[in-house]
This record gives sequence, C-alpha cells and structure tokens, in this order.
Amino acid sequence: MFVGLLTRRNLRPLQSLARKQSQLDTFRSRMSYSTFSGVPEAPKDPILGLNELFREDPSPLKVNLGVGAYRTEENRPYVLGVVKRVEQELANNPNTLHEYLPIEGLPEFRSLSARLVFGERSPALKEQRVVSLQSLSGTGSLRLVAEFLSKFYQRGAVCYLPRPTWGNHWNIFPAAGIKCREYRYYSDETHEVDIIGLLDDLTAAPSGSIVLLHACAHNPTGADPSMTQWQEILDVIRKKQHFPLFDCAYQGFASGSFERDAAAVRLFERATVPASEADGARERPMEMAVTQSFAKNMGLYGERVGAAHIVCAAPAVTQAVLSQMKQIARGLYSSPPAHGATIAARILKDRALFAEWETEVHVMSSRILRMRRELFEALHENKTPGNWEHILSQIGMFSFLGLSAEQCLYLREKYHIYMTTNGRISMAGLTSDKVQYLADAIRDAVVREAEKFEHQSGIQAALNSGKI
Repeated sequence: MFVGLLTRRNLRPLQSLARKQSQLDTFRSRMSYSTFSGVPEAPKDPILGLNELFREDPSPLKVNLGVGAYRTEENRPYVLGVVKRVEQELANNPNTLHEYLPIEGLPEFRSLSARLVFGERSPALKEQRVVSLQSLSGTGSLRLVAEFLSKFYQRGAVCYLPRPTWGNHWNIFPAAGIKCREYRYYSDETHEVDIIGLLDDLTAAPSGSIVLLHACAHNPTGADPSMTQWQEILDVIRKKQHFPLFDCAYQGFASGSFERDAAAVRLFERATVPASEADGARERPMEMAVTQSFAKNMGLYGERVGAAHIVCAAPAVTQAVLSQMKQIARGLYSSPPAHGATIAARILKDRALFAEWETEVHVMSSRILRMRRELFEALHENKTPGNWEHILSQIGMFSFLGLSAEQCLYLREKYHIYMTTNGRISMAGLTSDKVQYLADAIRDAVVREAEKFEHQSGIQAALNSGKI
C-alpha cells in the first residue's frame, strides 16, 4: 500500500511538469509559426473604422456623418463638372503619357498651387523665397515637411497641435521623430476659439517651437479665429520666434472664396521677425511652411493631389532646401502621381476653367451652409434643450455639436447615426431629407441625458439629507 502511495506522490510533480512543458511547446510552436506572431493588433482609425461600421449596418435609416468627403443632396459622391471635362480632354489627347514625374512633381502644378495659396502679389513668390514640391495630398505633404523639420530645424523642437485637431496629426509628427504637445484652441463652454488659452499656451511654449495652425475651416470644430485674433496669434509667434506650419486642406470650402480662405496664410507670409546680428538687418521675412490638399476643393480624393511649401527668409537657401526635400521624398514615395496633378494644373492655369471651378466650389460651400441653417432651425423648432447657435457660427465641412461620447454612441445604437465620439459631424454628409431625423434624434439624446442627470442628482440629494 505504501509503495503505491509513494509512486503516485512521485508522479504528481512529474505530471504537472509535463503539462507545463506541453503548454510551453504549444506556445513556442505558435510563436514559431510567424516572426510577427507577437505583433499586437492596432486600434481602428476612429474615422475610417466608423465608415466600416456604417457599411456593415443593414438599417435603411442609417446616416453617415463621419465621412470627410462632400456628398450631393442625393447623398452621392460628387465629381466636379470641370474635373470631368479636363479628364475627358486628357483621355482624348494622344500625347497624354504615363511617365514618371520628377521627384519634386509637375512643374506647372507646383508654381500654380503656390500662387493659389500665397496670392499673385506674394512677396515671397516675387522674391523667389518659396520652395514648393508636389506631394501626396495633405497627409503626404505634412509628413514630407515633418521629416524635413526633424532633420534640419532646431534639434529637439516640439510641435504644438491645437486641442482638438485632426487625429492624423498625432500619427504624422511622431512618425517623423517630432514630439507633440497641445495648445488650447476650442472652448466647450462658448463653442468658440479659446483665444485667451491659445495665446497663453503659445506664449508659455519654448521659443522656436513648431506651431501647427489650420488655415481655415478648422477640423474638427469648424471654429476659425477672426482676422483680429489671427493678428494676435501672429504677434505671439513673432515674439516667441516659433515656426508656423499651416495645414491648408479646405481652401474655398470655408467661405466659398479662395482669397478669404487664404487670408491667414497670407498675413503670416507677409510678416517679418527680428533679425540676428549676423543678418545685418533689423527685420527678416518670417519663415514658415504650408501644406496644401486638393482632395476636398477639387474632389480629387483618390488622386492624392497636394503640395508642400517652405517659405525661406532668403532666396540663397532655397536650392539647398529643395535638394533635401527631394531626397526625403525619394525615400518616401520617389515620384508623386501625375494624373490628378495634371488635372489640377489645367484648372489652375486656364481662366475659364478656374472660374468654372470657383463657381462649383461656391455651390458646394453654399449647400453646406444651407445644411447648417436647416439643422439649426430643426433643433429650434423641436425645442431641443440648449443653445445651438454655434452650428451657424462654425464654418467649413465639419461642425462640433457639443455632444458627449455617451450621447454619440446612443445615436449610433438607437438611430444608426454615425459620428465620431467627440461630437464632430460632417455637414457635407447631411442631406435635407435627413435633417429632421437627425434633429429629433439629437433632442432625444440630450433630453435623455438631462433626465438621467436629474435622477442621479435627486438620489444624491436624498442620500445627503439622510432620506435614503
């Protein structure tokens, strides 16, 4: 009897060891299946992931207000008439080729895109102080500039991003080795630019910081500084010798005017800063960068048409800057796409085509303004609690409703209305036939949260009074 018991006792640790070894072997076999077995799955992009959820939703009531693309009143993608015409001309032209472009891009597009954003009377263009490269729409242009600044701007300089900002900014700059911090931009209480907080934060930032600014139609808030506020921002940036970087993704889409939407960029481009003793002058032109996208205003989303511009203080340095930008571009994508840039260049060059384009952009921006007005009126008529005037005062494709993340998820789950959880909606994705549905859903979400808060407050009051 004792012999059998001793045998079983001796076997237990051996059996346990065998089980652990088997588990270890299984783990090792799984790990050896691929070098990348230990790679964690990345979180879904908050906007692109939202579009996936929308596509999977079978509900006929679903509304996609997360999409960053213009839609017609019938909720269809819109190809501009002027773009169609130029595309047809290119298709019929036997001389249209599909050769590589130079690393720096299509020459005509580079010069014409710079003229659009800086203006025909630009001092920097006249003095040949602007380095322009065609790049891959807004994201590619930002990455190109970020890589250049990472290599050649002040070592260790931090990039200050507005809070909130387009989410991809937080991917682009760290990927280029640039650390990011935030500066206050938007007030949830007033639904306007928090100009006091903004100026305080840029004043407190280390001198020579990179400051990212939205040229117009701020994404995601739709709240832009007034020209008086832009001057105040410029004054702080001059004083602190910061490096301004404008993200210009919506020129024409904010006001319907290319000139008005470029006003902030042109204000900065004409500015001067105190010069060093080595410069031999009291003032020198402000150096800055501008990234430009034609995805929205020409509807060339999939063609990846954009430009990166570096404004230098002196023409003597432009050739060196261009050479280094080209070298960076060579390692990133080698040559930018030709088709979309050729379309854009034709439109920018020809006066008749440009006028037609300007008219179409004005029509698109007018529809967005109409959607703002219709939504505001619907919320007013159904007596949704709160002040919704910020919907009218905000500008551009997006609007910050001021809803909580819980309210946004409630709208998605109950009403199949898709928006990002920060309460941003795309006015370009809203249509007249969905305005009332959206307004009633918002009212339900707002009233529901108010009742929930009132109920919780009542319980807390009862607890405090000892009634519960």
